[in-house]
Amino acid sequence: MTEFSYTALDPRGQEVRGSLQAQSRGAALDRISRDGLTAVSVREHVSGAMAPAPAPAPAAGRVSQRSEEAFTRQLANLLAAGVPLSRALHILVREARQPSARARWTAIHDDVIGGMPLADAMSKWPDTFSGVHVAMVRAGEAGGFLDAVLGQIADFRARERDLKSRVLSALVYPAVLAVLAAGVLTLLLTFFIPRFSGIFEEFGGTLPKLTLAVMAASRALTHYGPVALVAAVLAAALGRRALQTDTGRRALEKVLLRVPAVGTILARFALVRFARMLGTLLGAGVPLVAALKVARQAIGNQTLADAVSGSIERVQRGEALAGSLGAETRLFPPSVTEMIAVAEEGGRLDKELVRLAATYEVELDRRLRMLVTLAEPALLFIMAGVVGTVVIGMLLPVFTLQDFVR
Repeated sequence: MTEFSYTALDPRGQEVRGSLQAQSRGAALDRISRDGLTAVSVREHVSGAMAPAPAPAPAAGRVSQRSEEAFTRQLANLLAAGVPLSRALHILVREARQPSARARWTAIHDDVIGGMPLADAMSKWPDTFSGVHVAMVRAGEAGGFLDAVLGQIADFRARERDLKSRVLSALVYPAVLAVLAAGVLTLLLTFFIPRFSGIFEEFGGTLPKLTLAVMAASRALTHYGPVALVAAVLAAALGRRALQTDTGRRALEKVLLRVPAVGTILARFALVRFARMLGTLLGAGVPLVAALKVARQAIGNQTLADAVSGSIERVQRGEALAGSLGAETRLFPPSVTEMIAVAEEGGRLDKELVRLAATYEVELDRRLRMLVTLAEPALLFIMAGVVGTVVIGMLLPVFTLQDFVR
């Protein structure tokens, strides 16, 4: 048994100090909670001296997005009901089912009762809590509306998950078509074409140019296919490493933004995220400049986020938000800046931004559906064209088989 000294609050909010014997720090916290107290700090006695509790070992495994969303929403509900933060965190630790989540919630709880702000405790787990999440929590702590901000985060994450699921589901069928086309073409070039090539070579004669081209492609894939596969894997690995750098990400973003249709969809997706986050923060009482800095992180596209950085500087100099955003028409169309300007004048900027996000989310969904609708026949046409070209190239000599026999 180890002796722990603690400071806690009773149900009336009075500070209580004491000590107890427990097998571990967690057992001490459980006992304090059973006594109806809310722990503020718990310290272990080591050789007659007080020592801070050791930092918990990093939790193995990742925390699921569902567990993180449940943690955020339940914490918001508990704080809104008047439950102190440390006690609310302790409740969430007890209710966590995923082992990795329980370990991380415990670490956050221990950091908070040790005097660390909740945002700083969350920032230790960047794979669970994004920079935007932590920035919003920090703004809520500073402004005294943490429960409202946590609720807004939970709503925002739910909408984000729904939008991403719609995007992914829209891309499933085109991706399946592309894989099938690649598989059929590979099978033709590596299995069937070599057999036909041997037959044509036995007959001799001059083959059509299309047939020669198909046979050359078959020989190249058969002989150099493994080398090409290794090269593709290495290129993918190098590309992935390049995308982990700021320069690589910016280069890819600039290329994608110039692609017709795709660039517009990416810009609309960024607009939806920015408008919803900014409206959410302003509705929770976060000052405009601070809200802009957090919403900029939610864009998810560094090239477009740079445009917002310039807007923040102009707002700090006293310029209106609509005018500062109007310079980047790729992200903020003129109609959007006009609506923002009217909302600023009417003092309902937060509500208008949320409404804009909902409106453009519907437009984004429509554009995605239209793009997928056009992509499906286009992929079918390309697949049929490539496979048909290979088949026709191998059938052409059959039509002149009599000439080969002669």
